Amino acid sequence: MWRRPAVAVAAALALLLPGGTAAAAPSTTAAAPPAAAADTSVPGAHPAGYVDTTVSAAGRSFSARIYYPATAAGSGQPVAAGRFPVVAFGHGFLQGVSKYYSTLGHLASWGFIVLAPTSQGGLSPSHSAFADDLNAALTWTVAQDTTTGSRFAGHVRTDRLGLSGHSMGGGASVLAAARNPKVVTVANLAAAETNPSAKAAAATLTVPVRLIAGERDTIAGVADHQRPIYAAKPSAKQLRIIKGGFHCGFMDSGSFFCDSGGISRATQLPITKRLLTEWFLLYLTGDTTYDNAVWGAPAQNDPQVSFEGVR
Repeated sequence: MWRRPAVAVAAALALLLPGGTAAAAPSTTAAAPPAAAADTSVPGAHPAGYVDTTVSAAGRSFSARIYYPATAAGSGQPVAAGRFPVVAFGHGFLQGVSKYYSTLGHLASWGFIVLAPTSQGGLSPSHSAFADDLNAALTWTVAQDTTTGSRFAGHVRTDRLGLSGHSMGGGASVLAAARNPKVVTVANLAAAETNPSAKAAAATLTVPVRLIAGERDTIAGVADHQRPIYAAKPSAKQLRIIKGGFHCGFMDSGSFFCDSGGISRATQLPITKRLLTEWFLLYLTGDTTYDNAVWGAPAQNDPQVSFEGVR
């Protein structure tokens, strides 16, 4: 019984609007939700191949393990069809590259060529030299794209270079990025303050950086290491702290002087792989499907990982 008066009033109001036209009714169509991103905590579509080689570039020479998207899993397999971004990964202090094989292979399965130098593994490593080794690894891989006979010839996205690492290697990745204008982004694990200072280097960086930390890290704790680096870094930046996470939980197995956390390594590693992979997919491949996972509600309300970030 109220319908006709309401219609009449609406018609009368329409005549009073400029131009004598009715105002458009507000849309009742809800905005489409962001596209769902694939779960990056599980392996991607590519088998992970690997090879051990000697890297010689920029006046430096060292051995490295390389994981890459392959036609079949295992050592020396052909590279999969396509061109792939490159990530150089630095190991932690006194930690062998083998401690990170599952993470390196995981990134390869999602379409990244990942180089892990074995250099600076002794009791007195040079953080500065390690940063140079990471950049040399990137330079070498770029050159492989046009090197006749290289397994990587025609497979390298030479303009999509990233850096990563754990602990000492995480700090070195920040140093390396500050020295290399070709680096597009950095995402690292429990990055440690280094000598020279990763904090000071971070202050000069404008590329997006994600610092992944462990809440219960007692070796390179958040307060003394990742947070100062994060605070010094201009935007865009994130500090993602894994709840209950620990320093050695970023490795495939423990070693002497390792700590422990409130979650298991088996729980922490898939979270770690998810956080690294989604960041590199967004910033190295340009896959905006992962924008919401990286910056939106799923990231800000993640029950496993706290969120701090400035875009």
